[in-house]
Amino acid sequence: MPGLDLAEVILAVIVGTLAAIVYSLRVLILVERRVASMEMNIQRLTSKVLHEEVMIERIIKGKKKR
Repeated sequence: MPGLDLAEVILAVIVGTLAAIVYSLRVLILVERRVASMEMNIQRLTSKVLHEEVMIERIIKGKKKR
């Protein structure tokens, strides 16, 4: 029972490389989704802070006029 032929070894390396690429793309997509989720949360928080700042500025301007 001889070992693997050169063509079989090359084929195994190519298949292994393709599997690693597919797995890496899967992980990359999952990480990108997490980053997008974090960006959305940051965007919501900043819009809430901006809204609060506008309200505070209106209150301060109202007190200065009196």
